[in-house]
Amino acid sequence: MDITIKITDRDGVTHEVQAPTDMNMNLMELVRAYELAPEGTIGICGGMAMCASCQCYVLNQVPLPEKNPDEEAMLWEAFNVKENSRLGCQIHLTEELDGLEVELAPEV
Repeated sequence: MDITIKITDRDGVTHEVQAPTDMNMNLMELVRAYELAPEGTIGICGGMAMCASCQCYVLNQVPLPEKNPDEEAMLWEAFNVKENSRLGCQIHLTEELDGLEVELAPEV
């Protein structure tokens, strides 16, 4: 099943994209698949919650998985962190995320 996610890129342009829930993808990989951030500016650590290049702001109330300790620690050190910051690599695409709206954090 595909879900719909709205992603606002770093230029302020909102993209409504279809995301498969059966491929074990995460939000960072989805952004890369649709090329919504320049190559080399997102997912630099490969999705290990070690670089915060995939930080995004969650704009609506969709049930998300809890932050794990690695994500908490990385967000503690990252720039431009807000209350609604999450690491895209730690948000796996599931049917529960249908309608999710996020904005990519500024590149540091």
